[in-house]
Amino acid sequence: MTPRQKLIASIGASAAAIVTAFVAQHEGLRQWAYRDPVGVLTACYGHTGPDVQPGQTYTREQCRALLEQDLARHAQALACIRRPLTDGQKAAFVSFAYNVGPQAFCGSSLVRKANAGDMAGACAELDKWVYAKGQRLPGLVKRRAAERAMCEGGAP
Repeated sequence: MTPRQKLIASIGASAAAIVTAFVAQHEGLRQWAYRDPVGVLTACYGHTGPDVQPGQTYTREQCRALLEQDLARHAQALACIRRPLTDGQKAAFVSFAYNVGPQAFCGSSLVRKANAGDMAGACAELDKWVYAKGQRLPGLVKRRAAERAMCEGGAP
């Protein structure tokens, strides 16, 4: 099964299409290794990890494949929520997990509120996650607002 098929199998075709376009837009495409605003070595659409090396370059196809792999892996974090989710909520939460990591996602008050049935409160929690290494980042403020709108049923 390809990473795209795994993503579709875990969150559905509609949510997969939404989150793929959303993350690509908010991360932006850089076909080389670069340092993100807090110094993490990153490539393509926000891909991080030990495989990213300084000076490395990527094709568009490689970047798309990395995005699909990363989204499929981060979509598994939705298993922490034991309530039904809309496609917008799935897309918002996978985008959030992609950005903060599955462990932070699963341990968050967002997940606790969602599991308690407080989905409005869970969506509102996104607004709190706008800091990286203690810095409030304008890009995170914008992304969290868009994720919250998606979560609450608005357009991405």
